[in-house]
Amino acid sequence: MTIRRIVPNIQVEPGSQKRASGDFYGLLGFEEVMDMGWVMTMASPANPTAQVSFLTEERTAPVVPDLSVEVEDVDAVYARVRASGAEIVREFRDEEWGVRRFFVRDPTGRVVNVLMHGA
Repeated sequence: MTIRRIVPNIQVEPGSQKRASGDFYGLLGFEEVMDMGWVMTMASPANPTAQVSFLTEERTAPVVPDLSVEVEDVDAVYARVRASGAEIVREFRDEEWGVRRFFVRDPTGRVVNVLMHGA
């Protein structure tokens, strides 16, 4: 199994808290690479897989995930996770922005967004 990247997701208030977070992480060297209004992702220019995302909400799921894990084969990971008995928080969905994903709860209660690009 190939993991392509892991991104912490930080829930923020819309408006000034989101802007302030972007400004702060900019001081650390991150640059904005995506902003869909409700989710903004910043990445290291030198290492684009080093990322952090800020979410004001989750548009297509019941909860903002704590982190995102991009994998090479999300269907295979889903099958393993389902077989393990872990709680699926949100079933598979092909999103309009080009990812296939599901949410699962880890043993500590954190929600993980498991995804693959190119859906």
